[in-house]
Amino acid sequence: MLIIGIAGGTGSGKTTVVRKIIESLPAGEVVLLPQDSYYKDSSHVPVEERQNINFDHPDAFEWNLLSKHVALLKEGKCIEQPTYSYLTCTRQPETIHIEPREVVIIEGILALCDKKLRNMMDLKIFVDADPDERLIRVIQRDVVERGRTAEAVMERYTRVLKPMHLQFIEPCKRYADLIVPEGGSNQVAIDILTMYIKNTSVGHETASDNLLPAFFSFLCIVLPQQTSSSTGRSPLHTIWNKSKIAENSLF
Repeated sequence: MLIIGIAGGTGSGKTTVVRKIIESLPAGEVVLLPQDSYYKDSSHVPVEERQNINFDHPDAFEWNLLSKHVALLKEGKCIEQPTYSYLTCTRQPETIHIEPREVVIIEGILALCDKKLRNMMDLKIFVDADPDERLIRVIQRDVVERGRTAEAVMERYTRVLKPMHLQFIEPCKRYADLIVPEGGSNQVAIDILTMYIKNTSVGHETASDNLLPAFFSFLCIVLPQQTSSSTGRSPLHTIWNKSKIAENSLF
């Protein structure tokens, strides 16, 4: 079993990256554990006070339950994943039955924040995006999906999202094995990541495994020297490869 953590700021494109990865793998091979499903239940908090809850702070999550569920899946056991309502800010009575699969993806803004959970991961990814792009996506999402006004979203961004991002989310970059800039629009990075998953997960070990170290070395050493005249960036300024890949002898 391959356990992958995918973190990044709100609106960075994490969900799109995860969706494209899942679509690229055989059906039924991936289990997705959204970190949002593990928010602490706030049903005991008065309704008028729930909107003041800081959902971007590590204390908002039930880390022990998430770690326990990952451990159970790793042991080959099924779990009942909780569900959470953004409209009522409460955990719902319904659960989702999850069975173990070859690949487990834990996705959320602070997926790399908790040390115990982080130590259970085989691959840690941080999805990055410019702050203005993230803000636009947050406004579009919260207005449509969560019934908030644009003014309310902007106020919350200034008061909560931005300071929490700088304090807790951005520092998680240092734990990442791979950093994917430009979020879900970075198809090259997604393709490379999918290739790595296919070649690492059980049942996909082939003779091409021996080519993967050279392939990553080519991407991380040769291609970054090729810059775009319009952006000044390499067309493959896609993945910053750190310690985990080195441990796996991909260099």
